[in-house]
Formats: sequence, C-alpha cells, structure tokens
Amino acid sequence: MKAIQVGLLGIGVVGSGTYNVLSRNQQEIVRRAGREIRISMVADLNVERAKSLVGDDVQVVSDARAVIANPDIDIVIELIGGYGIAKTLVLEAIAAGKHVVTANKALLAVHGTEIFAAASARGVMVAFEAAVAGGIPIIKALREGLTANRIEWIAGIINGTTNFILSEMRDKNLDFEVVLKEAQRLGYAEADPTFDIEGVDAAHKATLMSAIAFGIPVQFDKAYVEGITKLSATDIRYAEQLGYRIKLLGITKKSSAGVELRVHPCLIPAKRLIANVEGAMNAVLVQGDAVGSTMYYGKGAGSEPTASAVIADLVDVTRLHTADPLNRVPHLAFQPHAMSDQSILPMDQVRTSYYLRLRVADETGVLARVTGILAQAGISIDAVLQREADDTSESTAPGEVAQTDVIILTHECLEADMNQAIALMQALPTVLGPITRIRKEELA
Repeated sequence: MKAIQVGLLGIGVVGSGTYNVLSRNQQEIVRRAGREIRISMVADLNVERAKSLVGDDVQVVSDARAVIANPDIDIVIELIGGYGIAKTLVLEAIAAGKHVVTANKALLAVHGTEIFAAASARGVMVAFEAAVAGGIPIIKALREGLTANRIEWIAGIINGTTNFILSEMRDKNLDFEVVLKEAQRLGYAEADPTFDIEGVDAAHKATLMSAIAFGIPVQFDKAYVEGITKLSATDIRYAEQLGYRIKLLGITKKSSAGVELRVHPCLIPAKRLIANVEGAMNAVLVQGDAVGSTMYYGKGAGSEPTASAVIADLVDVTRLHTADPLNRVPHLAFQPHAMSDQSILPMDQVRTSYYLRLRVADETGVLARVTGILAQAGISIDAVLQREADDTSESTAPGEVAQTDVIILTHECLEADMNQAIALMQALPTVLGPITRIRKEELA
C-alpha cells in the first residue's frame, strides 16, 4: 500500500523529536497504521540545520508554502506555533485538501472555530492531541474513550513550568521570584515566561478540553485567567499546615447556569492524587457521570513525549484517510450540527470556596469585625487560624503595631459576594496589607 506522505512545517524541539520517533519506531507504526507514514518534506528557515537533522532522503525547503503546494503531501504537520503565519498556513493547507496535525494550542483556542469549520467544509481532518498535556492522550480520552459519559467537570495541572515552580516553592520554602530564576536556569521556564506564569498557556488548553467535554465552540476570550505571580511561600506554608497544597488548575464545569472556564491557583486537599503531582509533570482529572473520576498523568512537554502525541495523530489520520468524512470522529467530539450554545459564566457568577489571609493589627475585636463582614455577606466559615507574622518581608518594624495573620477557610459562595466582602474587609483600618484570596477546590 502507498505510503502516507507527510510535510513538516518547523523542525525545532518537537519537530526533530517527531522525525526521530517516527524513524525509530517505523516498523511498529506500520503494523498499527496499516501503511508506512513517511516525512518526505520539511520546511524550516534554517535549511542547513534541518538537513543535518533529517539527512538526504527528505526534501528540505525554506518556504512552507512549497510543502502545501506539493500534490504528493497527504498530511501537513504544523509546529511553527503562534497565531500569525501558523493560522494562514493551516488554512491554506486545509484549502489545498491536506489533513493537518498541530501542537498549536494557542492557535486552536483562539481560532479553532474558524479552522474546524474550514476543515469540515473541505472534508479533511485537523488533529491536535499534542496541543494539550504533551504526551498524555487526554484529547482522545475525552473525545472517544469517555464518549458514553456526561462529563461533569475537568480539573487539570496542564502547565509544567508553573507546577515545577510551585513544587519548588513548597519544598524549599522560597518565594516566586527566586524559584522562577532557577526554573529559567534549568530550562523549565522560557526567557519570557509570561504565557506560563500568567496562566495563559493553561487557559488555551482548558479552552480546548472544555469545548470537547461539553460540545461548545472554543471561547478562549471568555476564560477567566489568573497566574501564580502573586503567590507567596507564606501561603503555601499555611496551606500545607491546613492539609492542602496549592496548584495552578485549569477548570471547566457544566451546570444549569452555564459552563465555567477558569484558570487560577487552587488549594487542593493533600490527600487527592492530583495534589501530589510534582515537578514539571501534568495531570488531568475528569469526572464523568458513568465512569466517576479518572486521572491522566504524564509528561506535559518535551521533544519525544509531545512527538508521541503528534505521531498518534498521524496514525489516526492515516487510518481514516479514505473514510467518508461524515463517519470520522468530529473535531470537538460532538457532531457540528449538535454543538451547544451554552454560555461561559463570568467569574463573578461562579460558586467556589476560599482561602483568605489577612495581615491585621494584633488588637482585640479585629477577628470579630472580619467574620461579621463575612456573615453579613452570607458567607459561611469553615475554619479560622491566627498565626504570628513571621515572614521577614512583612514583619513588624520597631514602634509599629504588632501584626498577625488571620487565615480563613470558607464554604462555597458566589464569587460576587466574596468580592464585596473582601472590599469591605480591605477598608478596615486594622487590615494592614492586601488581602490574599485563593480559591479552594475539594475535587471530590
């Protein structure tokens, strides 16, 4: 049977890993796919470097459009990244009748609706397992393995950089800035880590999982996104004392009111498996009505783990290459005509529970005033701790009033109510610094 011809756009870390794994495991892949899958053309601006990676058997060009224009190419792998030229090339490949495999979560989270519609109209596939959680097959699990379930919620550690930073902050009792520099030195964080530490990368991935889980269009612009830059070692230490760990989670839930789509730091009970995911590893917890909780764990980045997902997509596309487009697995799991228009809830309409830390004057009546504000807002308190301020960055200077930390755990409430309560507490003259608010998820 004729080999499937693949054109690779960009042969960086993931591209070179894809070429190497495909070459090394070609025999096993042929047995699974039913025919050979061969990267026969590569486009990269650094032609000489690309040639040194793939040898003389692969045609290397500097112009990506030459790959798209080649009538022998069946599948185009897009590994350029970003929203700009990558979008143009993906749409041109679709228009040329090429199937597309991509690891570009940013592109699909922002422009996925347009790209999937174009692919459906042209009768080609866009596969993107590598776009979420690297080597973990979470897209296939949501789209196919759990297809009998009504997905209730998903919570995932889906950014290895932030998980590494939070693990180091907890293990070594260091603040964010110190650990970030170490993460950059070790190569876990980019020179410009903004997308990671501000939660944007995780939100791209959560957007895709939400669309697949609930059959809604991709709506990255409606996601609530909060990163880890304001977290301190003090809060991580207090959370540990309370039996929790802090993780950056991508969360999506469905309720009668709408769909939640949010990324932010969370307190998670230390006894949960996902709370014990350390370092640069990823994990995704999915709650289905029939199967209950399932968790998917593994490397979320790296050359060969991500290449594993790219090649899995190549095999899937190869198997379905000649199938009737109407009989293929839909891009977002649900048939295009059955997609839901259920809205994404604004963050102030989300219900969750909270960890609050207030740096207050160590005076009689302070705690009563704080808890009184919460009571008036209808917010129920789960636990209260009071600790002497012991971190040097906020310790009491000579002649100043003594300070103490008040830590409060609440039961579930509306975010809008909590926002109002925090504003009132912050205005108290005995509250001496910005109030720390971290959301809490039991994930039961």
